[in-house]
Amino acid sequence: MKKIIFSLIFCFVSLFGVDWQDYEEAKKVQQKSSKIIMIYVERTNCRYCINMQKDVFDDKKMSEWIEERFVPVKLNLDMDELPLDISVSMTPSFYFVNKDQKIIKMIPGSWNGDDFKSLIKNIKEP
Repeated sequence: MKKIIFSLIFCFVSLFGVDWQDYEEAKKVQQKSSKIIMIYVERTNCRYCINMQKDVFDDKKMSEWIEERFVPVKLNLDMDELPLDISVSMTPSFYFVNKDQKIIKMIPGSWNGDDFKSLIKNIKEP
């Protein structure tokens, strides 16, 4: 019974929100799609990260918009090793990575959906 409930919850949650990749998988997807990788670095119990998840990434329209343009990766500063010698001074932080695995933009802080969209909508391969 617990497995069924867990499966139902997982399916429901996956209907909404960003479909996060791990970094290695994101690199493979990027090679096929030419999308920029968006690395979202959070920290456990970070209230600003929780707000971003709830207000931005769990929004169906916003998550679709992000996935159309980027390969989204979520890393937890407390649990995951950060690639590309990323050094985080605050969470949440966002790093945008081109096909050469170079960071082309970094955006620190928590944002509402409209502001975040405005900040990232013009990020492209230089």
